[in-house]
Amino acid sequence: MELSGKVALVTGGSLGIGRATVMALAREGADVAFTYLGHRIHPGEAKEVVSEMQSLRRKCLAIETDVADFAASSSVVKRVVEEFGRLDILVNNAGITRDSAVWKMEEAQWDEVLSVNLKGCFNYIHAASPIFREQKLGKIINITSINGLRGKFGQANYAASKAGIVGLTKSVAKELGKYNVNVNAIAPGMIDTEMAAEVPAEIKQRAVEETVLGRIGLAEDVANLAVFLASEKARHITGTVIKVDGGQYI
Repeated sequence: MELSGKVALVTGGSLGIGRATVMALAREGADVAFTYLGHRIHPGEAKEVVSEMQSLRRKCLAIETDVADFAASSSVVKRVVEEFGRLDILVNNAGITRDSAVWKMEEAQWDEVLSVNLKGCFNYIHAASPIFREQKLGKIINITSINGLRGKFGQANYAASKAGIVGLTKSVAKELGKYNVNVNAIAPGMIDTEMAAEVPAEIKQRAVEETVLGRIGLAEDVANLAVFLASEKARHITGTVIKVDGGQYI
């Protein structure tokens, strides 16, 4: 298994791409901790992920927290290291949408999306970086979006947050490269997740028509790339943004 003996932390790991990534990392031998925000999920979803992990005979830790809480991020990372003895992989996946045309967008809609999506990503990189620097080993994978590369009507806040992640990824890759830490980003297109379930059918159909493969992706399509970037097969890849979009961006 590619990741045997490794420990990963995935933010937003109880649903969608995060959940698929937790399971994909576990199937490759990693022990995985993940965060979730309790009031945003149906009861028992985090427990279901833990149960699935245990069926694979992997160690798992579910931590309820708000990724936008700077102080809490350090506590979460410290707890993971205490529980598992190490940390090798960080996947910044947690994200939300609060869509609105910019002239209608309220300050709270802007602030919440930037706080969770972009600041949350910074928080966990900030907390994990000292560990990765000291051990001279680490993999950071940030989930951005093709809408952070091209923009999207009604998603000025979301697109800005995801564009920020691209800049953050490239900057941190330069800062941590000499410590043998790989930092990359994945930019999904439309993916069939709980978030996508809230998108009107006509917008989903438009996304399908935009792709050259004629379909929207699955969470596992993103998770499979995350596993590759977390492995030593990707040892010479850093500062890169890789699209998983079926050609939707073209």
